[in-house]
This record gives sequence, structure tokens and C-alpha cells, in this order.
Amino acid sequence: MTVMAESEEPGIRCGFVALVGRPNVGKSTLLNRLLGMKISIISRKPQTTRNRILGIDTREGTQTVYVDTPGLHRRQHRALNRSLNRAAVSALHDVDLAVFVVEALRWCDDDELVLEKIKAAGVPALVAINKVDKVARKELLLPYLQQLAARHDFAALVPVSARRGRNLDALRNDIVRHLPVTGQYMFPEDQITDRSERFLVAELVREQLMETLGQEVPYSTAVEIESFERKGDLTRIHVLIWVERPGQKAIVIGKGGHQLKQIGQKARPQIERLLGTRVFMELWVKVREGWADDERAVQSLGYDGN
Repeated sequence: MTVMAESEEPGIRCGFVALVGRPNVGKSTLLNRLLGMKISIISRKPQTTRNRILGIDTREGTQTVYVDTPGLHRRQHRALNRSLNRAAVSALHDVDLAVFVVEALRWCDDDELVLEKIKAAGVPALVAINKVDKVARKELLLPYLQQLAARHDFAALVPVSARRGRNLDALRNDIVRHLPVTGQYMFPEDQITDRSERFLVAELVREQLMETLGQEVPYSTAVEIESFERKGDLTRIHVLIWVERPGQKAIVIGKGGHQLKQIGQKARPQIERLLGTRVFMELWVKVREGWADDERAVQSLGYDGN
């Protein structure tokens, strides 16, 4: 990767940190909190994150490049699921530190899978124990931490609440201690992510699909930006929403187009804040039979496992 700094400064630390964990454990919420802005979409449904996303946090002589990853899970019955797992696992081989995000007082088979991958990668790791604000009996936290410590030689165990922003300074301090001293940054100081505006717009639309639709349909949808044109203070965007079956298309559109209109109305204010312009957005729904089971289709829609 090209180093962007023009000159070296003694003491500057810079490195890559993967946020890994099972689905729906709060990795994207944690990333957004650490950065102080939203670059990774969130929802109550698991497996919302589908791509690796870099979040760049530059402060006080350090640059932490966070890698938000899809949730690792054992069920890989579809091409899309296999792509998500490949993206998460490959991230572990390119970083200086892994932050293993778990849910306080919980441990399941998918958590065990994540730990297996961390051990296989041989990367230093610390644990962020998330959702401690939901723990009613705080006396149970110490035995849980002791159980985690017995599973692996973790660099640190840090209880946090990503949703409420609690104890994040302690987490940052532990992370920074494990970054290499490079003398220079890898990215410009004002850069927040490696992803384009088109990608972020597509993600904001997909976030509303996840939130608005039922349990199953969102997992059969993909969002593609067909055109993106900025003129002055107006940005015109044409969005394609892909589904797998005609019945899903009818659900996304809704009676009289109401559902699709609602999705656009919810996404537009966030897109306008992101772009800093007014937004005119058209949403269309098309059927691509069984795309989530087709390796080529998954890759063509941007889910290449990287």
C-alpha cells in the first residue's frame, strides 16, 4: 500500500486493525462510534455487513485503520454466505491486530469459529466485550472474563458498550499500544474511509431494505448504483435493487409502490447528509433469479470475498 505522508515524524504509530466476530454482535456500531461518524450500516438483523470496509481514525500521532468485516458464521449453504466468510477470514491475514467482538455473557458456536480463525491466522488479538449495558447482574461479568482469558492468550479484555459509547477510550488506548511505530501515516489525515460515495449510497439504501422489509427478503436483495451524477447542489442517482424471485419484487415495491417509496424516503436524508447536496433518487426493482446462490452473480454485484 502506498504511504501518503510526505515526511517521517518520530513516534507516529500506524497500523491495520480488524474488527471480527459473529453476526449481529455490534462490530459496525463499534466502528461508527470509534470514528465518530457513520460509515458502516447497521440493523437489528444479523449479517448486515457484506463487504470489508476501512474506517480511518487519525488522532494525536496515531492512525488506526479499522477493517470492518462481515460476521463469521458456520452456515455456508449459499454462495453469498461463503463470500462473506472469505472476506472476514482474509482480513485477519493483513492486519497488525484483531479486535474480537463478543457479546457480554454469551458464547456460541460461531464465536468459537471466530476464535479458531484468529488462532489460525496467528495475529495478536484483544477482546471487546460488547453490550455490557444490557447486563443486569454485573457480578457475572468477572467469571465471564475469566472464561474468555482461559480460551486464548488475549492481549487485553475490554468491556464496552458500542451503542452507548462507553469505555471506548480504554479500548482505543489498548489498540494503539499494539500499533507499529511507522513514523508516517498510510492515508491522508482527513480521509475517513476507502469506500466511494457510490458505495456508501448503495449501503444506505440497503440499510433501509434491511430495516423496512421482513425477516427473509432483505437477504435476497442487492443494491447497485446504475448512475450517479452531481451538478452543483443536486445529485441525481439511479438505484437498482436486485431480488431473486418475482414474489420478492412485489414485496419490495409494495401496494401502489408504497413500500419502495418509503425505502427511498428513509434513505434520502442520510444520503443528503453524506453528499452535502440535495438528492433526486429513483429506485427500480429487478429480478435476477437465484443470484445469492451463484458465485459469478455474487462477484458481479461486488461481493468478491475481499
